[in-house]
Amino acid sequence: MSFQGFSKKGIKFLKDLSKNSTKVWFEDHRHIWEDEIQKQTKDYVQEMGETLQILVPSINFNPKVSGSLFKIYRDVRFSKDKTPMKSKIGILFWQGTSHRMQSSSFYMHFDKDEYFIATGIRNFKQPLLKTFREYLKDNKKREELHHIIEDLQSKGYLFPEAKFKRLPRGIDKEDSFLYLYFFGAMYAYQTFNIDKIFYSEEILNRVFKIYEDMRHLQQWVYEMTLTHIEEE
Repeated sequence: MSFQGFSKKGIKFLKDLSKNSTKVWFEDHRHIWEDEIQKQTKDYVQEMGETLQILVPSINFNPKVSGSLFKIYRDVRFSKDKTPMKSKIGILFWQGTSHRMQSSSFYMHFDKDEYFIATGIRNFKQPLLKTFREYLKDNKKREELHHIIEDLQSKGYLFPEAKFKRLPRGIDKEDSFLYLYFFGAMYAYQTFNIDKIFYSEEILNRVFKIYEDMRHLQQWVYEMTLTHIEEE
């Protein structure tokens, strides 16, 4: 096993970056980024990706930017946060052939203070939101998702708050589990403060156990995406 845990020097780098969020500072310290963050995240992607194949043989992962990793530079044109550098490291494993961010995924990110572990899709763009709502019209699928959510909540996992306050047009107000239509995303998550486990290979076991717990949600979301027709 090449992955032995994330780096304390890497977290120190993220702390410093949060105070010096400029491209000039980053380039002056790029060697720390490459040695203490990039190397560990690539090793983690490979180890976790191969392990996730036990749960999902067709899982997609690639230890490169625009694969399982993300750019450190922020595109400020499309972000409310105008600082040029990201101080959060994201890692994604996704299932399906759609864009990775609109695919059912196993996700993780960390910053200088905590790490966040999630499964599902963290934001539905309008076309996929439409697909999600259409999929919910199936009574069995809606009930299945409700029970998945109940089960995960009973284990201490969290879900995003509802995004919408009104039901979509055409929905029968007498239907069960109507609260599901108010979501603008569908994922479960858990957060941890940076701890000793984060700095050891045990982080793989902790994250995989959570992904195992969330497997039914990931598959429900994946099956929903299979009904989505890409708009031309």
